[in-house]
Amino acid sequence: MADKPRNIYEKILSEHLLEGSLVPGEEIGIAIDQTLTQDATGTMACLQLEALHVTRVSPELSISYVDHNTSQQGFENADDHKYLETVASRYGIFFSKPGNGICHQVHLERFARPGKTLLGSDSHTPTAGALGCLAMGAGGLDVALAMAGKPFYLTVPRVIRIELTGRLKPYVAAKDIILHVLGVMTTKGNVGFAIEYAGDAVERLTVPMRATMANMGAETGVTTSIFPSDGIAREFLKKQARKEDWREVKADEGAEYERTILSNLEELEPLVARPHSPDNIDLVENIQGIRIDQVCIGSCTNSSYEDLMMTAAILRGKKVHPGVSLIVAPGSRQVLEMISENGALSELIKSGARIAESACGFCIGATHAPPSRGVSLRTSNRNFYGRSGTADAEVYLVSPIVAAISALQGVIASPAGLAMPLIAPPESYPIDDSMILKPCYEGEPIKGPNIRGVPRMEELPGAVRGVVAIKVGDTVTTDHIMPAGSRLKFRSNIEKYSSFVFEGLDMSFVQRAVENTERRLANIIIAGASYGQGSSREHAALCPAYLGVKVVVAKSIERIHRQNLINFGIVPLLFKHEDDYERIEEGDSLEFPELRSQLLRQSHVVAVNETKGARFHLRHDLSEREAHVLLKGGKLNYYAD
Repeated sequence: MADKPRNIYEKILSEHLLEGSLVPGEEIGIAIDQTLTQDATGTMACLQLEALHVTRVSPELSISYVDHNTSQQGFENADDHKYLETVASRYGIFFSKPGNGICHQVHLERFARPGKTLLGSDSHTPTAGALGCLAMGAGGLDVALAMAGKPFYLTVPRVIRIELTGRLKPYVAAKDIILHVLGVMTTKGNVGFAIEYAGDAVERLTVPMRATMANMGAETGVTTSIFPSDGIAREFLKKQARKEDWREVKADEGAEYERTILSNLEELEPLVARPHSPDNIDLVENIQGIRIDQVCIGSCTNSSYEDLMMTAAILRGKKVHPGVSLIVAPGSRQVLEMISENGALSELIKSGARIAESACGFCIGATHAPPSRGVSLRTSNRNFYGRSGTADAEVYLVSPIVAAISALQGVIASPAGLAMPLIAPPESYPIDDSMILKPCYEGEPIKGPNIRGVPRMEELPGAVRGVVAIKVGDTVTTDHIMPAGSRLKFRSNIEKYSSFVFEGLDMSFVQRAVENTERRLANIIIAGASYGQGSSREHAALCPAYLGVKVVVAKSIERIHRQNLINFGIVPLLFKHEDDYERIEEGDSLEFPELRSQLLRQSHVVAVNETKGARFHLRHDLSEREAHVLLKGGKLNYYAD
């Protein structure tokens, strides 16, 4: 009997399978070929790698990027960068220096390979899916374990096939395609799924266009997104002097999918994600005329050579509106070099654009925060409340085309019907890897005074009794739990960073949490749907764990955050009946009388609200392995034994 036709995920996962069976919804362990870390998450990942007592990293390739906090606001960031450089050299990790570019853009250019597995401590690691690479985001501890040669565990995804047909209008961009997908799929309810792009239109999408879509697929909450590795991918790799890295990766005819979403690109018009969610989708024409204060073009979503050439062509010979501050951040030093040599950079500067470093910067609120109550038009991937660095700013997400035209007019403007310049793809890309340092295995890592050890959590007791320290609603992101921006410089100092937990939602949370632990009571978080959206930042689990959080009860929890909770000994529980969410208030005393045994032996957990005199059932979806990790108090304890 002939082999069953397989989709791309089934093919790559079968080549890397170490444990389990390829049954959708079942847990498997796979081998990881490449790892990626960045400074905001990589410092803790490398401290965890050291705690695992390995001598060298195991994957074919591990890269440490510095791209998030490149501004030196005090000594902390600079010390972290020196630590990352020296720990990389010690353990066999390549080190991409500050200024070399955003990890996802550089990795796509220089390292991503079709058919390989890539695990990154950043939620936008799936960008590499543009080249047919199975790339996934994870918490830093999971990446540290992969660097140590351990399997990466995941649920076999249920695959959604997105079939693209037709041709884009000249003024419609790849960003509009993924905004359309977000409008269909939303940011909720997609845990355990993955996206595979197909259809005749795929062959008309360049690798940078595919990268924009794979990148922002993270906002839907899927495990990852992937494109076939075809002639388009081969040509891109050839121009990057990496033709030997290409291999064909495509689905078999007749492969099966959970469902198929059809999208005719000819029907698309310019779209926008309105504040404060990437799935708050509208037509640009419906909101045009809104006055803007700031336009930011860049981020790992839209900072490619193609994006900036289009921006420069639109701005050529014109001036940015006097009421607008335009910031342009090339995604990599390669992109910056190219637009510098061909004159596009000069056009940007002449127009009045401010040229920012090739880094994440404005996307994470580390630089270029908008003014109070300001309107910022951005090409990045997230517009969560306060993420820009200004709590009351209104952030809209658009394509570079819409951003550039709006910067000229001073209001949100639609390019519909306008003639667009044609951007020719480059004949080749300049290759200069001098800012990627090879490991030389010398000396011990250098740690500044802000870099502290990794805290260990206690084993889970048989019963847990605690207090609801905070109750939050739906779509609470990791930025809400653990602020980024200027606070990120404390990422290596858990004691200090923990003082900012839930800062943007409730300034009194930390004080309550500390008081509860002093009374020997656990802290409990009650949450709505899609808790832990957004960044892979494991500090959103690690810092609450440090403050004594033992249980999170939610309507639903996003994939990476759920795994991070388990990694640091916090039990993720789900409401069996969502109405029970309304029956719990902040300050209620809860007890889980048989928590330890119930995690191992059954799929439900009994909880008692002692304040209300109510008893209710919760559920968990833990595998047996995950339950044992929790009993040990997290993965560091689990692997230490």
